Amino acid sequence: MNRATTLVAFTQEECELAKRVLATQVAVMMGRKLEEGDWSKVYCRAKQMPESGWSNLHIDINCCGLGVEMKLLRCAQLNGKPLKSVCGTSLMHPAATRSIRIDDVNQPAEAVMRDVFRQYAELIQQRTNAECPGTPPDMRVGWLLWEDSLTEFLYFEERMTPPNPDLFYAEWNITPARGVRKPSKSLWVYDKESHEKRYSVTTSAGIKIQPYFDVPAPSDPHLYYFRVQSEPMDDGTVRMWVSASTASALKQCLGSLDTNILSEAIVRMSKTKPKDTVSEKQDYDLAVPILVTKVAHALLISLWEGVSDEHRAQLLLKSLV
Repeated sequence: MNRATTLVAFTQEECELAKRVLATQVAVMMGRKLEEGDWSKVYCRAKQMPESGWSNLHIDINCCGLGVEMKLLRCAQLNGKPLKSVCGTSLMHPAATRSIRIDDVNQPAEAVMRDVFRQYAELIQQRTNAECPGTPPDMRVGWLLWEDSLTEFLYFEERMTPPNPDLFYAEWNITPARGVRKPSKSLWVYDKESHEKRYSVTTSAGIKIQPYFDVPAPSDPHLYYFRVQSEPMDDGTVRMWVSASTASALKQCLGSLDTNILSEAIVRMSKTKPKDTVSEKQDYDLAVPILVTKVAHALLISLWEGVSDEHRAQLLLKSLV
């Protein structure tokens, strides 16, 4: 099977900025669900592009001949494993597009597959033409993976190309009725060489293409890994990313953001009843990294059931004042 080749998405400087902007975004989110617009904001700020906002109808990134369709997927079944455990596997995205029609689900699977691929290719061409008329643009798909705690993220890009129907075969799959659920019919599309399932096209509750994509190996130079919370460091400390305003308030309260001073404050607060009220974040100054010892970090985690580094830092601050 011919697997897609990953592409350079960030320079080293852009990658470092993307991590800091992502840490900032996670801090201001205060535990809410990650949305498509959150990542588009991070991507544009890291690459110094104007923010165009996320859209379900148009391509997400459209700037200077670069077009990127962002696809986000939450990895919910890790069971305590690191996010990189999905590297080297194939995952299914719930929807590549909903702009597909199937006129007759009773047609042979092969005919329906070819018609679906034709519509998909036309959609890609329409978006390509709209992105940069008259000039061949650099059209890509960007894949962002993350886990529930918003601690780890993986990102990579591939060329956006329509699938060649000659490389696939299709079969109808019928799921029988169960309880109150009605029977459903899906088109399953397989790679002719590997016989791996590569697409599932639903026909009930809205027609949509569900692609299977390959997560690169950890050694792939174009796979970008971001850890933006509770990051263990080699010297026995833990790096926490907090908002600029919270870092400033902690410094004003303690006199310094020195690792030992912060850690001693956490140990001291562990012996008192912690306060548990916080305020939502409004500012968007870039997040600030602060370091605490592993022992102090473990105490901080045990003190409060916070939703993020920022949340726990705010709880610490409230107890200090």
